[in-house]
Amino acid sequence: MGFILILNSCSGSKNNTAAAKMQRFENATVYTTAENTALRLSKTEDLKFTEGEQPLETELFIVVNPAKEFQTFLGIGGAITDASAEVYAKLPADKQKEILNAYFSDQGINYNIIRTNINSCDFSSSSYTYIQDSDAELKTFDISVDKKFKIPLIKQAAELINDDLVFYASPWSPPAFMKSNNHMLKGGSLLPKYYDSWANYYVKFINAYEKEGIPVWGLTVQNEPMATQTWESCVYTAEQERDFLKNHLGPTMKKAGLGDKKIVVWDHNRDLIAHRATTIFDDPEAAKYAWGIGFHWYETWTGASANYENIKYVNETYPTKNLLFTEGCQEKFDAKQYQNWSNAERYGNAMINDFNNGTVGWTDWNILLDENGGPNHVKNFCFAPIHADLKTNQIIYTPSYYYIGHFSKFIKPNAKRIANSSSRTTLETTAFKNPDGKIVTIVMNKTNEEVMYKLINKSQQIKLTIPAKAIQSILIN
Repeated sequence: MGFILILNSCSGSKNNTAAAKMQRFENATVYTTAENTALRLSKTEDLKFTEGEQPLETELFIVVNPAKEFQTFLGIGGAITDASAEVYAKLPADKQKEILNAYFSDQGINYNIIRTNINSCDFSSSSYTYIQDSDAELKTFDISVDKKFKIPLIKQAAELINDDLVFYASPWSPPAFMKSNNHMLKGGSLLPKYYDSWANYYVKFINAYEKEGIPVWGLTVQNEPMATQTWESCVYTAEQERDFLKNHLGPTMKKAGLGDKKIVVWDHNRDLIAHRATTIFDDPEAAKYAWGIGFHWYETWTGASANYENIKYVNETYPTKNLLFTEGCQEKFDAKQYQNWSNAERYGNAMINDFNNGTVGWTDWNILLDENGGPNHVKNFCFAPIHADLKTNQIIYTPSYYYIGHFSKFIKPNAKRIANSSSRTTLETTAFKNPDGKIVTIVMNKTNEEVMYKLINKSQQIKLTIPAKAIQSILIN
């Protein structure tokens, strides 16, 4: 099977000739991960561009146009939950160092985004808040519970990430007394009389974390606001979230001197994102406080198709607002499925399509879980890219880790996504131009066949082969 990838560095300006000369490509380095091989983010080829011929219309090809730029890349990362931090703390020092480097260093996959939970979530060993019961004035606010596991790990990761750190937090539930069901679990909604108290809770959290030396980039209003879960959850209709944001959270943060922090709305699945965006962003007083909108992928857990058109809709309808993937993981943990390749392909497909539809950043769920897919106090056990078997101290890298790495390791913060298009669905692809001008093209082959293809820049070309069930990152100088 033949495949051609075309890089088009032409533009319509009078200075096109000079620009084209500047964008001529000399070399390409290919990194590959493939099923049923030893290739895991492995350097597989160094190639030089040579003069080539016009591709035939019968040949498959991808057009990549560096002259057409789109959204600015924020980064890629994962969540340091209570569960991740507790598992990490139980490992010996050498294994801890291995995991830190695997995620956050140049030797690993260069994560720069970290998400964490405000109050407990399902991936906590128990339910907790930062205040004593009925303390609406927040006089007892104390993050000591986070200082045991989460904060030490966040600090170590942040030190490796350094200036590129994007750290944000999300609540799963307010304290029980603030809710209509008087319970942190099983849904319920925030009682209006506690709107201001809850808004001040975010301020307390940000100030407490920054006092610990952790710069807070932003927050989401509520994790999964349309889900009544068996774990910590709180329901907001679109109108309730809009009004809480514009009348309480936004003004409270601004008054507290935190108006520069990014507020992300929705933080739930792609299926209802268009309605939530319309309700909030069409209200100027609410929209002025919202940096953007976050989303998850769990609309697909029953086998439904991912609705990337909804992401495209938000991107095209509200171009001044940002799209951020805030959570995704493979559900229904089974240790026999650690090396299930379709889990990794789910990541590859989602990341390619989310980025191609305007997403600026992508956040995986737990960075680390144990051999049971936890700990999780409601038995909602799931996969992570890396697991630690605490019985043996073995570190288990799943294929998902490497697939994510094909994006996070090579695409740098402040890169620009550039135009690209595939003539067939055989290969999926996205492309970015890094701040130094180098191009990163990612190609995924979900078929059971090896695919030979060409990568073409004007009259230049290189010939490549992508194995069956594989992903490649092509770095072009």
